[in-house]
Amino acid sequence: MDNQWSLDERYSRQILFEGIGREGQERLREGSVVILGCGALGCAQAEMLARAGVGRIRLIDRDVVESTNLHRQVLFEERDAEERLPKAVAAAARRERINRSVEIEPVVRDANPTNIESLLDGATVILDGTDNFETRYLLNDAAAKLGRPWIYGAAVGAHGLQMTIRPGVTPCLRCLFREMPPPGSTPTCDTAGVILPIISVVASHQVVECLKLLLGQTERLHGCLLQFDLWDNRTSRLRLDRLREEADCPTCDHHRYDYLNVERGQLVTSLCGRNAIQISPPLSPALSLDLADRANQLRNVGEVRYNAHLLKFKTGGYELTVFPDGRCLIQGTDDPKVARSLYARYLGL
Repeated sequence: MDNQWSLDERYSRQILFEGIGREGQERLREGSVVILGCGALGCAQAEMLARAGVGRIRLIDRDVVESTNLHRQVLFEERDAEERLPKAVAAAARRERINRSVEIEPVVRDANPTNIESLLDGATVILDGTDNFETRYLLNDAAAKLGRPWIYGAAVGAHGLQMTIRPGVTPCLRCLFREMPPPGSTPTCDTAGVILPIISVVASHQVVECLKLLLGQTERLHGCLLQFDLWDNRTSRLRLDRLREEADCPTCDHHRYDYLNVERGQLVTSLCGRNAIQISPPLSPALSLDLADRANQLRNVGEVRYNAHLLKFKTGGYELTVFPDGRCLIQGTDDPKVARSLYARYLGL
């Protein structure tokens, strides 16, 4: 970690800021943050927190870097997309060129009901870097059950939202949006696009709220649902304390964690706008595929490439990206039955 010289010099301008100071900088160094999702928001959050000197950051993401990410996901470079590196791994590698004193833990996993609580273990604060409602509702339930604060953020087009959620103190996500919207009912980056400035605005508000929580300055939190529209130059805020008085929330008031109560089994997720299906096997701590061995088995039936993090296999118009934990992204179909068949045929899991 930082020595006394680097604390004085590297963070000197941050220490001069009245809201942090020397004692605050030490507290940031002891902080532990989990970032769930390492896309546009997650990349911006990770870079700001690493530069600020937050001591431990866990990056969780299930996906790989693609060329379409590069205009807004600021930790990634063209080489990362060419090599199709897992996002968490590529982001952690970038940390070496930003701040070597920060401990970054990359986790290439799909957050689901079987593992979400263990993925969040040890977090002082959790940051939302996800891009879908399913994972956010899962995070909301897990954070409420664990009693951990989390910071919601979303951005599509030029519009963004941000809210800080403290279990037992503020309303949660289900207080605002009681039921998860059905698939395809809301715009996504794949359907409506997104511009980098709104990412920066939302992530900046998330990170400054995170810093306040790490510093114990909860009285400085804005206590609102913030809304931004950069293209039409509009901002608004909804006070959370007024909303809480009217809520009868399944999560907050009845301690019912519906999104954690999913039967253990193979999980199949359609990836919106990508003509792809993700399949995750039942949670098994012992499962660790030998990618080299699997590559040798598949060479006679298709095109295979692999590295230490993933294996890519192409056959018959489909592309399978396989991770050591048995998770697989199957591109070329949006039919779960076809995806399950390919998964069973080539992975036997």
